[in-house]
Amino acid sequence: MSRKRREFPEEVAAIRDVTLDGRGIADTSGKSAFIDGALAGERVRFRRQRTHSNYDDAILLEVIEASPGRIEPACEYFGQCGGCSLQHMDYAAQLELKQRSLLQALQRIGNVSPVNVLEPLAGRPYAYRRRARLGARFVEKKGRLLLGFRERHNSCVTDMSSCVTLEPELGRLLEPLTAVLNSLRIRNRIPQVEMSRGDNAISLVVRVLDAPSAPDRELLGKFAEKEGVQLWLQPGGPASIEPVEPGSSPEELWYALPDYSIELAFGPLDFIQVNQDMNQRMISQAMQLARPQSHERVLDLFCGIGNFSLALARLAGKVVGVELDPAMVQKAQLNARRNGLSNADFHAANLAASSAGNECWNTGFDLVVIDPPRAGAQEVLEQVAATGAARILYVSCHPATLARDAGILCAEHGYRLQAAGAMDMFPQTSHVEAMALFERNIS
Repeated sequence: MSRKRREFPEEVAAIRDVTLDGRGIADTSGKSAFIDGALAGERVRFRRQRTHSNYDDAILLEVIEASPGRIEPACEYFGQCGGCSLQHMDYAAQLELKQRSLLQALQRIGNVSPVNVLEPLAGRPYAYRRRARLGARFVEKKGRLLLGFRERHNSCVTDMSSCVTLEPELGRLLEPLTAVLNSLRIRNRIPQVEMSRGDNAISLVVRVLDAPSAPDRELLGKFAEKEGVQLWLQPGGPASIEPVEPGSSPEELWYALPDYSIELAFGPLDFIQVNQDMNQRMISQAMQLARPQSHERVLDLFCGIGNFSLALARLAGKVVGVELDPAMVQKAQLNARRNGLSNADFHAANLAASSAGNECWNTGFDLVVIDPPRAGAQEVLEQVAATGAARILYVSCHPATLARDAGILCAEHGYRLQAAGAMDMFPQTSHVEAMALFERNIS
């Protein structure tokens, strides 16, 4: 016999704070409640749903007194779709929340505070995504394939036909792409689609668990021709992608950094910054903070296809880029040649391992740029300090690991945190990116 689910009573409380994923925090009944959709300063009616040892999850029933920062969400799927969590919050308030979360993490985890707090770096609040990974799922009860971001609290796919965060060129494809996928014989064997927009072309990569038949390929080919996009099939890992039309050679994707007269080529599944406008702003701020000089040697760790490296090479004397994936290293080298830059070299090394020492970047650098994944750069900090660099520019996609690494650089390696600030690469979401400049203390 199944246990009856406990029914919690309704409560009324004031919201003292809000989390990055858009949940208001109320302290009542001796235990905090995290309430979906509530904002700081509001008075709300809610009901607890799930209990944990230190807090409970709760649903919002009514906003009795609204925050001045509350706005109407721009997207009809907000609350169901897991792509966004802050659309009910004024954009200025979102920036303040992300900046505060960064500074609190630096103090709480790293026990450091920046000498200078940078203004949050912001761009367009909507229509900014040039890259998206969408889930696909055939739902028997509905008799059709759904295409969209995952739902907020589960792995189901949101049934969506629009997205306010996608660039319009990608957003317009949602409906016709969903339609053509539903027309395929293998529509129940498609788990994922990746969309990317370069400055010159759009690519769609359809993950397939079974090989499409000739009629399916023909339908996809006609769709690609009609919509003016590249369409790829991915039957296995990233290296398995192939054009939907066998033997064809789609145009190479690229994007420009106009401030530095640079074009970077990339593949349909290569990592690039999702927000192109913010990427350009980020690079400009990085150059202003790091101040690379024509006589200096610069080390760029986690360099990818050369997003920072090539801009640095326009200003510095020598740039050495290091990346784990040899394929990305090769693309960075090709991008250097594409832009006529002979002062940038690239090398493959496992930067996540403590034994990542490599003769290509032992000593003799004036500036180090670090742009690691969410796990941060803890394993390489000792070697970074050993390069003798007077300045370290750290670009982070996770405040907690940045704060940890900042504490290590300042407490163990003689640096001070000269400047730091949030960057809103993903407006409307809980993601916080940041930039920090470290300078070596001179005794």
